[in-house]
Amino acid sequence: MSKKEEKGEVIEINEVEENKEETKNEGIEISADVIGVIAGVAVSEVEGVAGMAGGFAGGITEVLSGKKNLAKGIKVDINEKKAKLDINIIVEYGTRIPDIAYEIQNRVKKSVETMTGLTVEEVNVHVQGVNTDSANTAKTEEDESKE
Repeated sequence: MSKKEEKGEVIEINEVEENKEETKNEGIEISADVIGVIAGVAVSEVEGVAGMAGGFAGGITEVLSGKKNLAKGIKVDINEKKAKLDINIIVEYGTRIPDIAYEIQNRVKKSVETMTGLTVEEVNVHVQGVNTDSANTAKTEEDESKE
């Protein structure tokens, strides 16, 4: 504070720091769960993904709560301003796995970087299984049409 004298009175003036540097997202901390949900929504939009492969505990909590866990099957590691994601999926039978994995990597990277401002270093896609229900349904329908 500085003092200023006017007509015999002492007036104190608050000085404002003008050289204060503000950084983008200063003081904002984004939870790994939030990033997991963002990635989960991006993955669910990719055609050919049958579902997410979560652990046993994730399935139990989903049944008990009645809510769909969008972060199921997604592991997020955050270091400073960088994020690494591991995504476990189940693909539909008959789809090209490399194409699906590439599409997931692009969508997740774009979504997370756009919404959070973090830099996505890695998006690792792990295919945990193949959903053959659609293949069995198609085969049954084909067999019925031949009869």
